[in-house]
Amino acid sequence: MKKCIDIFLNLVIGAACLVILWIFAQVFLFTSFRIPSDSMEPELIEGDAILIWKPVLGARLFNLQATMQLKQVDIHRVPGFRKVKRNDVLVFNFPHPNGWDKIEMHIMKYYIKRCIGLPGDTLSIRNGMFQVGGVNTPLGNIDSQRRVGQTLPGEFPDGVYKSFPFDSIIGWNIQNFGPLYIPKTGDELPMNRTNYLLYRKLIEWEQKGSLKYRDSAVFLNGKTIESYRFQKNYYFMAGDKGANSQDSRYWGLLPEEYIVGKAARIWKSVDPYTNKFRWDRFLKKIE
Repeated sequence: MKKCIDIFLNLVIGAACLVILWIFAQVFLFTSFRIPSDSMEPELIEGDAILIWKPVLGARLFNLQATMQLKQVDIHRVPGFRKVKRNDVLVFNFPHPNGWDKIEMHIMKYYIKRCIGLPGDTLSIRNGMFQVGGVNTPLGNIDSQRRVGQTLPGEFPDGVYKSFPFDSIIGWNIQNFGPLYIPKTGDELPMNRTNYLLYRKLIEWEQKGSLKYRDSAVFLNGKTIESYRFQKNYYFMAGDKGANSQDSRYWGLLPEEYIVGKAARIWKSVDPYTNKFRWDRFLKKIE
């Protein structure tokens, strides 16, 4: 009898250790994400299952129970091997799960896009092509950007052509956009009508408050401000399929805390229509 109890206890301890190791790996090492759409074609296609390697950028620590209750939480990141680079393909919590007017955290809603602009960059789109001041390397999917630039405005589907911040005076669209400065921690920018429209959501998210514009003045929680110093880093994200991607061109900038990690490899790919395994994509490196 004692021998049976010892065996049972060993099995329980072994199972508990496996569960702890699995949780540790999921939090600090890796997680998986399935590609649900064609917005990252041709690099990633629907049916790909990708591995996100967390140590590259550093794993995040936060109150998981609170996020499951849709509460907004403080997010901390352990040190990673390096910082985000332009052209990295990143998985992140979509910052607008309940509408594009407010930044919120939803632990179960993820997007995958390519990083085009880093904190401190000044980004523009000219004739569909991404440009960052002082950067000469290609950004994103060049062929897709050329197609966007060569398409007549009236040929885009409804809701595709006009872009953030959807203001008739600023007048940006996916062919001609910016210049947009991407704030980094410590940056101080003047508060005028244009910057109010560009950065309102970021400031309200940082301050957990309200930003208003009236009578040519900007009010933070009811008090006039002439400038604002940012507390966080932000990124500009875009899909590789430029004419069919809900990305920063439409909803604005991504807070650094919302980045889950860098997409590393495709570990499985199954055609969603034929259910056949795509062996040619197995263990393909994501670039």
